[in-house]
Amino acid sequence: MAIDRWLLDQLEAGAPPCLRLYRWSTPTLSLGRHQRRLEPHWPALVQQGRITLVRRPSGGRAVLHAADLTYALVCRPAGTQRQRAYRDSCQWLQQAFAEAGQPLQWGGGPGAGQFAEAHGRSSCFATATGADLIHADGAKRIGSAQLWRGGLLLQHGSLLLDPPAGLWREVFGEPPPRLAPLPWGAAALEERLRRSAERWLCDGPLLEQPLSPAEWRQIEAYSPLDSIARATDGSPMPRG
Repeated sequence: MAIDRWLLDQLEAGAPPCLRLYRWSTPTLSLGRHQRRLEPHWPALVQQGRITLVRRPSGGRAVLHAADLTYALVCRPAGTQRQRAYRDSCQWLQQAFAEAGQPLQWGGGPGAGQFAEAHGRSSCFATATGADLIHADGAKRIGSAQLWRGGLLLQHGSLLLDPPAGLWREVFGEPPPRLAPLPWGAAALEERLRRSAERWLCDGPLLEQPLSPAEWRQIEAYSPLDSIARATDGSPMPRG
């Protein structure tokens, strides 16, 4: 996530908006910027090599990145109304899932009563807020969180694919959301998401831009800021 912080800095310096899709090489638990309470057993899972811990620059609660797809969007929204920004920034995701025959709706509405007992849990996916996308049965597919810097936005999201039930129980003490399998494999999913983003998010083709060695060196200097002991700057909304 140091890359995402760096991308926000580049946007502030005049670079164009950017959408990044990525996966995790090892199971990782990311904590929201303001999440200070760690479950007592998490350090032991880290020591055992079961998970790695990082802190997100965005808000929200803990997300287990294992068999998920993470997105990071840095952009200049038309306005700074948070909920409107979520809707504008997630339309491409809704359209892609609608094409798959698995429409997603916003959480936090009248149908979210089943999540009331989850208040206070440490997992992002234990509840659905107005920042999240859920299926008709209430299962949460995508959790998102924001970091605002003036009128600039970094929005993170985790798209659950096939969360590992055993590890999920070890981390959160409960099963993951029960999600229907997607009709696409990993490569096809990313291609569908790209096409949807080009149509509904950026209204034009996405241009891939590999990082240069010099840019990697800049990003490596950010890495300590993503540790549990450090916080980050900005003003995130507590979503996710």
